[in-house]
Amino acid sequence: MLTQTTTPTEIPRQRIAMLAGISYLAVFALAIFANFFVRTGLVDPTDPAATFTNIADSEALFRSGLFSFLIVFLLDVVIAWALYVLFKSANKELSRLTAWFRLVYTVFLGVALIFFFLVLELASGGGNSAFGTGLAQAQVTLLLEAFNYTWYIGLAAFGIHLVLVGHLLRTSATAPRLLSTLLMVAGAAYLIDTTAISLLSNYSDYENLFLALVAVPSVVGELAFAIWLLRKAGKPQPALR
Repeated sequence: MLTQTTTPTEIPRQRIAMLAGISYLAVFALAIFANFFVRTGLVDPTDPAATFTNIADSEALFRSGLFSFLIVFLLDVVIAWALYVLFKSANKELSRLTAWFRLVYTVFLGVALIFFFLVLELASGGGNSAFGTGLAQAQVTLLLEAFNYTWYIGLAAFGIHLVLVGHLLRTSATAPRLLSTLLMVAGAAYLIDTTAISLLSNYSDYENLFLALVAVPSVVGELAFAIWLLRKAGKPQPALR
């Protein structure tokens, strides 16, 4: 629950809720920019040469996307901690498990970013003699695929995290039931998408459908959750219990 009562060494839970809400909004904006404006905007999955040229010609944009992902990586650690503190009074062990699943996702995102750094090294020349050749283009394509699949594995853990957050929200007397349902649906959608990528040889035929399946509940649910956290941060009465 959120209260004003703390010991001298504790951070007030309302401040933690505020931190979580602001961090969530920042992650929301940065992830959309890095994923949809940079990664999707510069990468042509059907044309390695065009992808290589796009990244090489838009190095500053690619670096900004990489930096945005890096900030998301760091903020996710903050969010995992903040949500654990906020929900532990409701169910300490489940809250800890929820935080661990987000941290597992965060680790995979951090590993995936290594491939982005390597793409940047190749596309910017970086002293590589293969710069601009078909070999470099193939390497960039492979590294971008490695980024995708590493991230997809992490998103499976993130999906479980959202399902657990939704379940914990159901213990709150003031959380809307619709909000907890949206987060649980979003989490399930992430799990379904990763499963489909793993099992369907023709996943690309349904990629847009799965993207919509994930994007709609996750965007609406996570944005609503961030706003809910900020609203609760501004109220003195108990909120999570």
